[in-house]
Amino acid sequence: MNSMDNTIKERLLAAYAAQQSRTYYAAWPESPRAYAEDGMARGLAVFQALLTQNFTALSQTGSDGWVGEEVSPYMMTGLGIQYPEFSAATLIQQAKDAQQVWGKTSVDQRAAVLLDALDRVAVKFFDIAYATMHTTGQSFMMSFQASGPHANDRAMEVLSMAYHELNRFPASVDWVKNMGKFDLQLKKNYKAVPKGIALVIGCSTFPTWNTVPGLFGSMMTGNASIVKPHPKSVLPIAMVVAEMQAALRAAGYPETVVQLGVDTLANPITKELAENEAVKLIDYTGGSAFGDYIETLTGKTVFTEKAGVNSVILQGATDPTAVFGNLAFAASLYSGQMCTAPQNVFVSADGIDTAEGKMSFDDVVAGIAQAVKGLAENPKMGAGTLGAIQNDITTQRVKSVEAAAGSSVVLASMAIENPEFPDARTASSAVIAVDAVDIAQWKHECFGPIVFVVKTNSHDHSLALAKECAASLGAITCSCYSNDESFMTKVEDEINAAFTPVSFNFGGAAFVNQHAAFSDFHVTGGNPSGNASFTDAQYVNRRFVWVGNRRMA
Repeated sequence: MNSMDNTIKERLLAAYAAQQSRTYYAAWPESPRAYAEDGMARGLAVFQALLTQNFTALSQTGSDGWVGEEVSPYMMTGLGIQYPEFSAATLIQQAKDAQQVWGKTSVDQRAAVLLDALDRVAVKFFDIAYATMHTTGQSFMMSFQASGPHANDRAMEVLSMAYHELNRFPASVDWVKNMGKFDLQLKKNYKAVPKGIALVIGCSTFPTWNTVPGLFGSMMTGNASIVKPHPKSVLPIAMVVAEMQAALRAAGYPETVVQLGVDTLANPITKELAENEAVKLIDYTGGSAFGDYIETLTGKTVFTEKAGVNSVILQGATDPTAVFGNLAFAASLYSGQMCTAPQNVFVSADGIDTAEGKMSFDDVVAGIAQAVKGLAENPKMGAGTLGAIQNDITTQRVKSVEAAAGSSVVLASMAIENPEFPDARTASSAVIAVDAVDIAQWKHECFGPIVFVVKTNSHDHSLALAKECAASLGAITCSCYSNDESFMTKVEDEINAAFTPVSFNFGGAAFVNQHAAFSDFHVTGGNPSGNASFTDAQYVNRRFVWVGNRRMA
C-alpha cells in the first residue's frame, strides 16, 4: 500500500475502533467554525445560483426531460430547480452495466473511492446546508450539522463497519487434512459477493442523514445503487450524489455506480423500481404504510425506518422546571418533525415526586405547556428551534388533532414569526392533556408539533402503556425521569424488552432526539418502527453473501 492507502486504512480503522469502544468520536467536526470562514456566504451564493436552473452536476445520460417541484418552507415559493428525469428502465439498465465493474472492484479500492466522496462532500457542507434548509424547513444550524458532518459521520460509520466485515475472513488459504498415509491438500478462496442493485428511498425531512447510511453500506459491499429521493427534498442528496459520481469518475469507475432517480408526486417511479427483479436491496425511510409494503416484497433484502410513537415516563424530578424545559426543547426542535421526537408524556394521576414533595398532574401539565410556550415565544430561540413545517399536511394534522381534542387542548399550536423569513410556514407544539382511556386521541402517531400528556392510574401504568405502545406501534426513543433506582431498573428492563432504548433524566445539552454516530444505535430493528439498525453488523452483512471455492492443490 502507498502512503495514501495507509492514510485511508488508518481512518477506517480509527472509525471502527470508535464503534467498538462506543466513546465520543467525530470524523468531521460539527461546528461551522471549523470550516472556511466564508463558507456561509459561498454556500448561500451557490444555493441562490441554482434557483430556477437545471441541475447539471449529475453524470447520467439518457434522460427523458427535466422535473422538479421543491418548495421552500421558509420562502413559500418554488425553488424552480429542475433535475434530469430517467425512466425506471433506464436507471435499472445503467445500474446493471455499472454493477459488472463495481461488483468486481476490490474492497480497498471501493473504500478509497467512497472515502474520497465523503471528503468531496465535506467541501460542500455549506451548500448542502442551504439546500437542506430550503427543502426541509430545518434551521440553518440543524441543516448544516444533520446533512453535513453528522451525515458524513453516519456514512463513515457504515463504511468502516463494512470494511471490517468484508475483511473478516482470509481471501485464500492452503487447507491440509492429514489422512494417515497422505495429506489431502485443497486451495480455498472466499469471496464476499454483492447481492445486486440497491435502491435507497429517501424521506422529505432528513433527505441526507437518513439516506447515506444505506447508500454507503450498499456501495461499500459492491452493489450499484439508485437513490430515489422524496420529490420535495431532492437538492441536498443530489449534491451528495454528484460528489460521489465525481469521486467515481476520478478513480476511473463508471459514474452510474450511483444514480439519482427523481420523480414527481403525480408520477412516482418508486414501486416500479422496488418491484423490478434486478433490485435486490432496498433501504426505506418514511411512513409506515409504504414501509409495510416494502417489507412484503419478495426476493429483496429490506432495511426500513418507519413511524413510531415515542414515549416519556415522568415519575419524578429533582428540578421539575429543568425537566419541563428539556422536554419542551425535545418536542419543539424542528417542530417535532423528527422520528426521535417525544409524543406521549405519561404522568400518574397523583402527580410526580419532586424534592419538595408531590407535584399534581395539573401542575405538571401547566409546567410543560408553560415551557413549550416560553420557548416558542423566545425571540432569540423560538424561530431557530422550531424551523419551518416541511409539508402543509403536517399543519393540517395539527389543526385536526386540536379540533378533535376540544377542551383537552391546554396550549394551542401557534404560528411563530421568523424575522428573517416573514412568509415561513411555522407551528409551535400543541400540548393536549388526555386520560389514558382516550386511546383514540393519543395511541397513534401524530407526526409534527403535538404533545399529549396522558393521565395514567400509576407510575407502573405509565410504564405498561409506554411498553405496549413501543411493542405494537413501534418506538425509536423512550425517556424516563425518575429518582427511584428500582423504578428506573424496571423501566429499562421492560422497555428494552420491547426493543426500545431508554434515556434517563436527560437535561442540559442532552436531548432524546439526538443520536451520536459511532456510539448510539439508530432504531433497533426489533419493533414496528423499523426492521434495521444503523449501525450494527447486520446492517452491512445482509448486503452481501460469503461464497467459498475449493480446488485440488
